[in-house]
Amino acid sequence: MEIGEIRCKGILGRSGIGGMDYAVNPYLGCGHACAYCYARFMRRMGHPGEEWGSFVDAKVNAVKRLREEAARKPRGRVLLSSGTDAYQPVERKYRLTRGCLEVLLEHGYRVDVLTKNVLVLRDVDLFRKFDEVEVGFTVTSLDDSVRRAFEPGASPIKARLDALKTLSDEGIPTYAFLGPMLPYLSDEGLEGLLNVLADRVGRIIVDRLNIKCGNMPDVRRVLAAGYPDLGPMFEDALAPDSDYYRGLRSRVSEMCGERAIPVDIVY
Repeated sequence: MEIGEIRCKGILGRSGIGGMDYAVNPYLGCGHACAYCYARFMRRMGHPGEEWGSFVDAKVNAVKRLREEAARKPRGRVLLSSGTDAYQPVERKYRLTRGCLEVLLEHGYRVDVLTKNVLVLRDVDLFRKFDEVEVGFTVTSLDDSVRRAFEPGASPIKARLDALKTLSDEGIPTYAFLGPMLPYLSDEGLEGLLNVLADRVGRIIVDRLNIKCGNMPDVRRVLAAGYPDLGPMFEDALAPDSDYYRGLRSRVSEMCGERAIPVDIVY
C-alpha cells in the first residue's frame, strides 16, 4: 500500500446522490481494495494505471478547508463518503474523518455515513451529538468468504453486523446498503442476512452491480480465482436483457415486507 499526502482545493462538494446535498471525501483511493468498486475512475487524479487498492492519498488540509467552506455554504445533508471510505484503515492515523465530523457538528450540518469498516464505532460520541445523523454499513453477502474475495481490506461481515447492533443500541439511526448485489453470490444466505438486520437497522437500500466504470477485469479475476464455474452465469446476469435483477427485486421486496423492513431498491 502506497500512502501519500496531498492538499485539496475544496472538500465540501455537491453530491449527485439522491437525498444528499454534499459529499466529503477525506481520502483519494481506498485501502479496502474492493474488486467491484466504481470509484476507481479516481486513479486519473495522480495514479493513472495503478492497481485499485494499492494507493491512498490523505487530504491533509481537509479539515481546514472544510472549516472554511462549512461556515459560508448553505446547511444541508452531507454524505461521508461517495468516492472513498471515510473509515478505511489510514483513518486510524490521520483522523481526518473525525476532524470533519467535528466541523460539521459545529456548523449544524446533517450527516449520513456509509462504510465497510468498524472503525466507525470510534466516533459514537460525536454521532450522539448530531441533531440528524444516520450510519450505514455496506454488506454484499452474509458469507465472509465472499467478503475476503471481493473486499479483502474491509472489516469482516460479522463485525459489521455487530457494529450495526452497537450503533442501534446506542440510539443512533442505522441502515444497511446491500450493494452491489453480486449475482448468485449475494443471494446465498440473503434470508438469513435480512433476519439479522431486521432488529438493528431502520431501513435497507439495495443496488445492482455497476459495470460501467472499468471494474469488470478485477471482478473477472476474482471469479476466475475463487468461483471459476460461476463466471458465465454471473456475466449473463449482468446483460441488459437478463431477468436476474428483476427477479431479485421481487424477492428482496417480498422478504423485506415479511420482516417489516423499509427497503429502497435503487436500480
